[in-house]
Amino acid sequence: MALYGKVLRSRYVDAESVCLRCFLRLSKRTTSRRHFTISPYRNESITIKAPFIPHDYFSPHRILPVSQIQSLPQKQNAKGDTAIVLSGERLFNPLPSTSTLPSSIVSSNALTHPELPHRRRQRLKAEAPSTIAEQETLIPPDASSRLTSLSTTLPKASVRRLFTTCLSLSKPRLSFMIVLTTAAAYSLYPVPALLLPTSTIAPSLSTLTLIFLTAGTALCSASANALNMLLEPDHDAKMSRTRNRPIVRGLIGRKGALIFAGLSGTIGVGSLYFGVNPTVAFLGGLNLFLYAGVYTPMKRISVLNTWVGAIVGGIPPLMGWAAAAGHSATGNGAWTELLFSEASVGGWLLAGILYAWQFPHFNALSWSIRDEYKNAGYRMMVWVNPRMNGRVALRYALLLLPLCAGLSWWQITDQGFLFTSTIVNLWIVREAWRFWRREGQKGSARGLFWASVWHLPVIMVLAMAHKKGLWEGAWRWFAEEETEEEEMWVSEEELQEERVVI
Repeated sequence: MALYGKVLRSRYVDAESVCLRCFLRLSKRTTSRRHFTISPYRNESITIKAPFIPHDYFSPHRILPVSQIQSLPQKQNAKGDTAIVLSGERLFNPLPSTSTLPSSIVSSNALTHPELPHRRRQRLKAEAPSTIAEQETLIPPDASSRLTSLSTTLPKASVRRLFTTCLSLSKPRLSFMIVLTTAAAYSLYPVPALLLPTSTIAPSLSTLTLIFLTAGTALCSASANALNMLLEPDHDAKMSRTRNRPIVRGLIGRKGALIFAGLSGTIGVGSLYFGVNPTVAFLGGLNLFLYAGVYTPMKRISVLNTWVGAIVGGIPPLMGWAAAAGHSATGNGAWTELLFSEASVGGWLLAGILYAWQFPHFNALSWSIRDEYKNAGYRMMVWVNPRMNGRVALRYALLLLPLCAGLSWWQITDQGFLFTSTIVNLWIVREAWRFWRREGQKGSARGLFWASVWHLPVIMVLAMAHKKGLWEGAWRWFAEEETEEEEMWVSEEELQEERVVI
């Protein structure tokens, strides 16, 4: 303390305005020490200069008032840094020059009442959760938003701009996922023995029917998505996820969007009716009506809109199954035979998988923009009842386990699918459990969202790879070739033995 008082008297600085660490550094004098190496200059002394203190050293220890700092004599070094001169020694200014700062910052409380180190650490720790939440709200832009941004860069009267705008109306990524589930269900249908060729037990069905099925499904999906954007542009403008849609941006008018939706819907249902069968065409039209006429307006009325949207997502695989069942119908091919016979169990199981998958996917997606849904007037589970939002996601994630096991039980897939699908389903169940326990915090919502994004295509590919009889037919075809080769070798050996005997 004697040293502390001596430094105070020599520097003429108030003891209550400077911390002890700074005064201990100021108290260092020029000293000399003896070299430990043998040198002709070992008796000479080395001058130790005052250590250079960088600008940011004093940022957590700013106790010296700004008025007192500005009143002290200052000068600039060769680098242009401002320094304070105290009794021949230099102490670099803990604050930057006020001439280089905006007036709002100079007059702020941060300079007149500097923040203590422990207060700063507490503030940063308290602000950390909000920063993570802000980062989780940054969901990647969808394909429709990217196409809209591309359309704005193209000439107004160009055909390419019209094409990209119409493609943006159709939500291409969502439509592709719907077409994928429809085609997967079509390929998983077990073909009767009468239609089997000799090469394999589980062949694919008519390629032409598959083309009409995928094209009609894609056009129906495009029409439903365009009608969805047409009915709520004012609400889409209030959300960051939808404010870049083509109608909101003014790239296409409501009349043009209505014409596109009408043409794509008519051609899509017509393709399903004439190219597949009337039952599939009815399901395509029903799905279009449920999405645009029931789900879209219901989002501003009740949280039950999520269940209606899940039904819409479960119909496409049922369409693919009914399309394949039309080839092997023994009766008149009525909708009761295609949808409610014993052979239609696989289609309903696939529809159940898509229905259950909707909840963990959408509940995780909506969590990151729950405030925007609330401000836009959409009644979603994520803000109406947050705890229910997590429970529902976990409940339907667990339902995926018995639904996938049912495909193996009903001989749609082999027993290997039961093992591989269980691994993928346990992954999404784990993420759903974390989402429920943490209520979407600490990255659990983002983890469940990306798990659901990968879960559906992986399950569909695994189901097609484990189709019942697929690998048995391939092995049978390979074994028959080996048997034929062995018979040829045996016959040649017998002929050679006969020649030797003769």
